[in-house]
Amino acid sequence: MKIFKLNTTGTVSKWFLCILTSLPLGGLGWALTSCSDMLETDSSRQNIEPEIAEKTDSLFYTFGIMQAMQQLADQYVFQGEMRGDLVATTKYTDNNLRQLANFTATSANKYDSAYVYYRVINNCNYYIKNRNTELYTGATNVVINEYAAVKALRAWAYLQLGRNYERVPFFTEPLTKISQIDGNSFPQLTLTEIVAQLAPDLEQYTGMSVPAYGLTSGHNIGSPNWESTQKQFEPRRCFVPVDVILGDMYLEAGEYANAARHFTVYLTQVAGTYTSSLLLAPMRSKSLSSGRFGADADSDLPDDSQIRTIISTNPAWASVFGRNPTAANDIITYIPMAVNRQNGQTTDVPLAFGFNYYATTEESSDVGLREPYMSEIQIKASDALNLLSDSTEYYYYSIGGQQACDSIRIAMAGDMRLRSVIQQSLVGDSTMQWIDKYKYANIVLYRTSTVLLHLAEAFNRLGYPDAAFAILKDGISENLLTYADYISDETKQMLRTTYPLLSDENIYLFPYASACGIHCHGAGKAASDFGISSYLTGSSPYTMKRMVGKKMEQIANTYGVNVAYTKQDTINAVEDLLCDEYALEFAFEGNRYFDLCRLARHKNAESPAGYPASFGYLWMQKKLEGRGWEPSKMFLPFN
Repeated sequence: MKIFKLNTTGTVSKWFLCILTSLPLGGLGWALTSCSDMLETDSSRQNIEPEIAEKTDSLFYTFGIMQAMQQLADQYVFQGEMRGDLVATTKYTDNNLRQLANFTATSANKYDSAYVYYRVINNCNYYIKNRNTELYTGATNVVINEYAAVKALRAWAYLQLGRNYERVPFFTEPLTKISQIDGNSFPQLTLTEIVAQLAPDLEQYTGMSVPAYGLTSGHNIGSPNWESTQKQFEPRRCFVPVDVILGDMYLEAGEYANAARHFTVYLTQVAGTYTSSLLLAPMRSKSLSSGRFGADADSDLPDDSQIRTIISTNPAWASVFGRNPTAANDIITYIPMAVNRQNGQTTDVPLAFGFNYYATTEESSDVGLREPYMSEIQIKASDALNLLSDSTEYYYYSIGGQQACDSIRIAMAGDMRLRSVIQQSLVGDSTMQWIDKYKYANIVLYRTSTVLLHLAEAFNRLGYPDAAFAILKDGISENLLTYADYISDETKQMLRTTYPLLSDENIYLFPYASACGIHCHGAGKAASDFGISSYLTGSSPYTMKRMVGKKMEQIANTYGVNVAYTKQDTINAVEDLLCDEYALEFAFEGNRYFDLCRLARHKNAESPAGYPASFGYLWMQKKLEGRGWEPSKMFLPFN
């Protein structure tokens, strides 16, 4: 074995040394696991990489990129959740996680590594530099979708760097030699500057779908011993569609028109090419049909606790996080982790939430449950999340004396989403709770729900808060143009033309029959009946006027500001409703801290008149109260 000894003093940074990679050796490419073995070559192994210029052998390289994505999966989740307001530590919490949670993490923190993102970037750079893009079968270019998808993954990795660090070295050439590193002068870019560098190039691939790789299952990704059914792996869901990453990049940079444009392209031109279900109800809330309760008079209506017990959870929504995402078309991009160390990269995320995914048949739960739930839970739902979930109104049909639903009522039963991903058991004198979103070791990056809510965020900041609220309440459907009395004529015209979701060409994609607002996933009958339901119930209590008014009152009381009910006040209030929806829909998925940072920037730049300067930071400090956050701690130390 030949080991290169390098002088790491001077301008050569530790992370630069770590991302130097040899060409793939035998297996799935770039499968090295630490800085120490990056510059080692094993003379007993044969270097047998296939030709990247061939039509099919590039899979060897793209799977190598996927392996690099696996190596950053844990850090992605922990960086995004531990610094947010939706999780809390316990006495068992690993100190690295605790430091992230209280904003004391140093460059020595296990989960503060720019290297894991640069490893993806450098692998992508190598592919982009060397891939032959002029390969055709007949008139069809057989590589361009894959080429664009790799560029999108590189952009995703750079976006994570920009979110976590104030400035980062930027390069698009593959680093394979020490001479490329020594005395380098790579520019140090902010998030906004990264977007400016990468977005123009990605624009040429708008409207492209990801490579249509097939479904994979078998011993390489089989199930843990305690599971009887194999875990399947769908390679095409390991890529980020170009228009999704462009939409996200522009949203982060405050370029709302561009963000809305690309999310619209994704929904109308791309998504249908590899999902089999209609887009607006990727996981239609079962509570719409089960949330009906018979009563002959108001006095006979069940109380909130009874309703909560009857509804219990929303298993349809929770199935998104099941073993095989192929059954849940809500998932756009995910990182599937190996089921054991012999088969590849594993993850510590399930264990942090108290679930031993890698338990064998001989191992059992230490709290007496059939599945391997453990007592040493490191991460739990925060009081803030529990309060938000429990205080959310649940809307249900009330059945009159003739068994016809005659109204939609409110129960303070809470939102069903958090409850549906919590496993709860009485252990001794205490009730323990475990979060099941990672029970099958899939790290979700994007869902259709993400695109819809991010589109709502862009619409809101563009001055269309009614369109944003429609995504919460009714989804985007043809009936917004005819029955939704809260939608302005200007917004209807926008949905037909500027962002043509409901144009004559696209309206067939969004029929009312499958429309469902995101809030319906956990809050029951929030959607409108539009006068065409078989139930003559009138309007749901979840209306724009009522919910925005309640949020404005909350903002005034919390921040001591004078809410004047201007359009800017409405935009700010709808943005806070979106922030709450992000919490209910995406808790624990690795998004929360970055959502808070982005929304704080929006508020700093465009707060209503009379609000304090840098209102976004005041807002964020309130969200993270007691955690030690301040603007100077927005970013992690670059490592």
